[in-house]
Amino acid sequence: MKAMLIKEYGENAKFESSEVAKPKLQAGHILVKIAASSVNTVDTMIRKMGKDLPLSPEAPAILGMDFAGTIEAISADVEGYKVGDEVYGCAGGLANLPGTLAEYIVADHKLLAHKPKNISMREAAALPLVAITAYEGLIRAGIKAGQKVLVHGGSGGVGHVALQLAKQFGADVYATGGGEKQMAIIERLGATAINYKTEDVAAYVDKYTDGAGFDIVFDSVGAGNLTKSFEAAALNGNIATTVSLVELDLSPAHFKGLSLHVVFMLIPMLHNYKREAHGEILSKLAQIIESENLTPLLDETNFSLDEVGKAYARLESGKAIGKVVIEN
Repeated sequence: MKAMLIKEYGENAKFESSEVAKPKLQAGHILVKIAASSVNTVDTMIRKMGKDLPLSPEAPAILGMDFAGTIEAISADVEGYKVGDEVYGCAGGLANLPGTLAEYIVADHKLLAHKPKNISMREAAALPLVAITAYEGLIRAGIKAGQKVLVHGGSGGVGHVALQLAKQFGADVYATGGGEKQMAIIERLGATAINYKTEDVAAYVDKYTDGAGFDIVFDSVGAGNLTKSFEAAALNGNIATTVSLVELDLSPAHFKGLSLHVVFMLIPMLHNYKREAHGEILSKLAQIIESENLTPLLDETNFSLDEVGKAYARLESGKAIGKVVIEN
C-alpha cells in the first residue's frame, strides 16, 4: 500500500511517498481503508521533535492519528461491525501504533465508532482527537445545565467543539477569540464571544458573571494562560486544560479552592488503558452530531495524501481556521 513515511525527524523532516506492506489483521482489530485523516498539533510536534518527545514512534514512521474510512476486514472476535461500515477514530501515529497517513490502517476496535451518518468522511476525520478531548474535559469538570462556562480559544480545534458540547449540556457558554474571524465563528457556533485582546479578565468576569466568575473554565490555550483561567473561575470552580506543560504558581487556585483537570487524551493509546472509553465517547458524539448539535469546523484548504507536507505547514503557519484535513 501507499504510505507517507518520515525517515528522519527534525525541523526539516520530509514526508516521502513509499510502498509498504498492507497491515495484517490481528485479534481485536479492524482493517480500514482510510478516506481522510486530519492534522493535529501533536502530529507536528512529533515530526519535529522525534524521540525527544517520549510518545514518538521509531523512524521510519507513519504518522497521523485521526481518520475516517470504510471497514474491509474484521477480526473474528470483534462484534458490532460489518464489512462496508463507515467508522472514525483516533488510533495510531504514536509509540508502536502505525499512523493514518496511508491507504489502510489496522486499528483496535475499542478506539473506533461508527461514523456519524450526516457528515462527510472529511468532516468525521477532523473530530476524534479534539472531540474526545473536549468531551472528557467537560465531563471531568462536572458540567451541568445552567452553569456559566468559559472556553479559552473558542475557535480552535478543541475549543470549537468544547463550546458546542457545553451548549449541548445546557450551559450558558462564553468563549475567547483574538480577531474578527474568530469572534464570528464563536458567535455562529452559539457562544458569546469575548475578544481577549481588547477586554481583560476582570472586565468580562464583571460583565458576564456579575463578578462571581465562571463555574467551569475550559482552557485549550493553557500554559501561561492558566493564570487567566484562575482569575476567571468562580470560587470552588473547575478548570479543564489541555496544555499544562508549564511551571506555575498555584496560589491563586489554592485561595479560590479550584479543581484543575488535566486532559491528556492519548493515555489509552499509549498505555493500552481503558481504550473502550474512547469508542464509547465517539459513539455518544456521533449521536450528538446526528442530532445536529455539533458541527466540525474545517479549514478552507484541501490536501491529498501526496501533499501531507503542505498540510502540516498550513497548520504550523497559524493561518488555518478549523481543522486541516488530508483526503486519500
